[in-house]
Amino acid sequence: MTVYLTQKLHFSVQEAGMVMACFGMGAICGSFIGGRLSDRIGFYPVQFWSLLMQGLIFLVLGQMETLPQFCVCIFVLSCVGDTFRPANVAATAYYSTVENRTRSYSLNRLASNLGWSVGPALGGILAGYSYHLLFWVDGLTCIIAVTTMRFLLPPVKVKPPLKATPDCTVVPGAPSVYKDWIYIAFISLITIFTTGFLQLSTMVPLYLKSVVHMEEAHIGMLMGLNGLIVAFIEMVLVYKLEGRMHSLQYITRGVLLAGLGYLSFNILPPVAAAGLFFILMFTIGEMLSIPFMNSFFVHRSGEHNRGQYAGLYTMAFSISSICAPTLGSYMVGHFGFSAWWYCTAALCMSTGAGFYFLYKKVMANSMTTVVHEHSR
Repeated sequence: MTVYLTQKLHFSVQEAGMVMACFGMGAICGSFIGGRLSDRIGFYPVQFWSLLMQGLIFLVLGQMETLPQFCVCIFVLSCVGDTFRPANVAATAYYSTVENRTRSYSLNRLASNLGWSVGPALGGILAGYSYHLLFWVDGLTCIIAVTTMRFLLPPVKVKPPLKATPDCTVVPGAPSVYKDWIYIAFISLITIFTTGFLQLSTMVPLYLKSVVHMEEAHIGMLMGLNGLIVAFIEMVLVYKLEGRMHSLQYITRGVLLAGLGYLSFNILPPVAAAGLFFILMFTIGEMLSIPFMNSFFVHRSGEHNRGQYAGLYTMAFSISSICAPTLGSYMVGHFGFSAWWYCTAALCMSTGAGFYFLYKKVMANSMTTVVHEHSR
């Protein structure tokens, strides 16, 4: 998108940044709206209309030429598109069981990683012929996806209960996610962690190019290794680990490993092997944290408010997707890569400590609830 805006439409870098900021703001709004709508009308219609409308708006976006037109259109596109995410999370919970829920989210991530591995390559080929083909293919793939969904997954009418069910692990009767303070703390930690986590796709390639002096093709292969490891190993790993420890215990270990990966940039010499070590550490940390983050919030929510929980969860990633490149580029530009890797490692490791204390709090609350039930 930034290449299209600067090379084809001749926007300045600052104007391109403004467009992407509108995209990020739309994602935050869409996550919130999608969560609320999923609880009110169900996940199926939210997914259906989000995909269909997103496909049509992509076709319109390709016709925009001025900065105001592009800002408004991409905000609407992002807002409509991101209503899909919390609804999709709620759908995954609906179609899975308690026993295989974490693996179900891993399977969802597997599909996303496969898409991310194919998408950039296909986009590059299409852009070589015409940038406008990108908008047509993007729009048509959304329409094909919604058509496939309609035939393979018949409409589901899920009527959320009016109040919390007995098996809900939230504070009994909690009507809103905003009254679950443990979850609010959990989301705050995720936002901080993913601001460091998303450096993988922003500052890491730039570091490998400008400091390690790797070729673009080698950087692409190294980044692709992350997706391949996740695709081939995560499902098996989660299957072996699921249920052995609390989700927050796995998350703590995962974010600490990711932090050590970033710290290794300052410990190891700037050679290609350092990049490989980082990818291995980071990917293991990712596989231990992200699937169990999904598992934690789904088990904490109930059928009556799962959309709200999913919306807040996806909002955390949307916020950090804005903060990560903005903060990273500022820090690298003013203080250099070395200082930023120390900061990124600190972000990950401090959230590791936060998740550990959150785990202690959750377990203490569980013990209090058990004692209370026995006393009754």
